[in-house]
Amino acid sequence: MLRVTACDCHPIGASGKTCNQSTGQCPCKDGVTGTTCNRCARGYQQSRSHIAPCIKIPRVVQTQGTAGEESGEHEDDDDERGYDGRADQCGKCRASTKRLNLNKYCKRDYAILGRITDRHKKNDGSPAGTSVSGSVWIRFTLNVDFIYKKSPNSRIRRGDVFLYVHSADLACRCPKIKPNRSYLILGQESDGGGQGGLTVTQRSIVIEWRDEWHRRMRRFQRRAKSCH
Repeated sequence: MLRVTACDCHPIGASGKTCNQSTGQCPCKDGVTGTTCNRCARGYQQSRSHIAPCIKIPRVVQTQGTAGEESGEHEDDDDERGYDGRADQCGKCRASTKRLNLNKYCKRDYAILGRITDRHKKNDGSPAGTSVSGSVWIRFTLNVDFIYKKSPNSRIRRGDVFLYVHSADLACRCPKIKPNRSYLILGQESDGGGQGGLTVTQRSIVIEWRDEWHRRMRRFQRRAKSCH
C-alpha cells in the first residue's frame, strides 16, 4: 500500500500547495530548498519579497563606498537560512553605526582593531550564546591587534577577548560579523552587562577594516584633545 505523506508546504517558499505524496517534497521557488521549502539554498540570501524570497548572493569587488558594506561573500556556516524567523522583522541598519567621525570617536570610550578568530558553536563543548536578563548573546573570539583608544581604568589588552553580539542583531546583520575578518570596533565597556569581554550594542560602531582607516584613526587620536 502506498504511503501518503501530508503536505506542509511553506506559504512563501513553495510555488504550489501540492507535494510529492511519497516524500512530502514541495515544489520550491527559485533559490529555495528544504522538504517544505522553508529556507534559502546555499549561495542565496533572504530577500524581503514574497514573490522571490531568496535571491542570489551578489559577488562584487568593493573599491569605493561606505566602510562596513558587505563584499558579497558569505563563507559562514549559515549559507542555508530559514526565512520565517527574526530576519523578516529586520529594518535597515542604523547608518550612524557604519560611519565614523571625530564626534563619534569622542563619545566611545574604546576604539580597537581586531580580528574575529572564532564563533563559538553549540557543538564545540561550550555554549553558543549566553543569556543575560532574558537576552541571547552570541560569543566570538576577537584577537585585539591594535588599541587606538581606551579609558584609564580599561581592562582592554592586546590579544584574545570575548566579543558578544545580540543574536537578533546578528540575524539582521547589524552588524555583519564573520570569522577571519578584521574589524574596527568602537563602543562602551560598560555595555558588557556583567558577562565579561566586550559587548556590541546598537550604539557600537563596527566597520570592516580597510588599511586607509589607520591614517584616519591616527588623526582622531591627535585631535582627541578637543573631545568634550
